[in-house]
This record gives sequence, C-alpha cells and structure tokens, in this order.
Amino acid sequence: MSNAARANGAGKHPAQYLALAIGIIYVLVGLAGFLVTGFDGFAEPEGDLLLGFEVNPLHNIVHLLIGAAGLALWSTLDRARTYGWLLAVGYGATFVYGLFVANSDDQANFLALNQADNILHLVSALAGLAIALWPARDRSTANTRR
Repeated sequence: MSNAARANGAGKHPAQYLALAIGIIYVLVGLAGFLVTGFDGFAEPEGDLLLGFEVNPLHNIVHLLIGAAGLALWSTLDRARTYGWLLAVGYGATFVYGLFVANSDDQANFLALNQADNILHLVSALAGLAIALWPARDRSTANTRR
C-alpha cells in the first residue's frame, strides 16, 4: 500500500475507526459539559444534567482526557487496542464504582455519577473490549475469500 493511501486512511482497521469515533464523541461531550456546568462545583457530588447524564467540571475533564486519548491512539491498530484496554479497564472500574455512589450526595461521588452514567460507562467498557479484541484482518487470505 502506498504512503498516499495510508495517509488517506486506506487500510485502517474497523477497531481504529471505532476508537476515533469514541474519542471524538467524548471530546464533544466534555466540551458540551462545560457549557452546562461552567467551572463551578469542580468535584461536587451534585452535578448538572447534560442529556440526562449528571456531570461536574471534573467529570468534563475526564471526558476530555478520554476523548483526547482516542484521538491520539486511533492511528495504528496496536495503539487503538491500547485505547480499547484503557476504556475497558477504566470504564469497567468506573461502572463498578458508580454502582455504589451513583445518585448519592456523598463526597465519594466526586464525579457526580447517576444511573445513566453507569449505563454509558458499561457500554464504553464493552466498546473498549470490542476495540481491544477485534480480530485483525489476515491480508494474505483476504483477496482469496472474495
């Protein structure tokens, strides 16, 4: 494959595009979160609602970092898989954590999590597993299977 074809995205694995899409979505959600919360109540358990999801400024920063990681790591399959594992482990742990603190006024809920967040975190962890474990294409047999 030529360098020009690679530069145009030809030959990218679907897991890479999923990592890119998740990265873009989380950056946009992080930015939109700041439109809702501003910078007040940085790590308060009572956040503001963004499309049914509770957020606070710290939660928005986490979304921006997760999104930036996706944008930085989607370029190769190995990097995308690393991002997938980060999502799977990070959001898997956040899902379990959210089961204990969601919707509480306890200071332990420093990310202002609610049940909608828990569902999104579980879906994000599963998407991370999909990225990390998506089988690589075997280019040597791909042309003979047509």
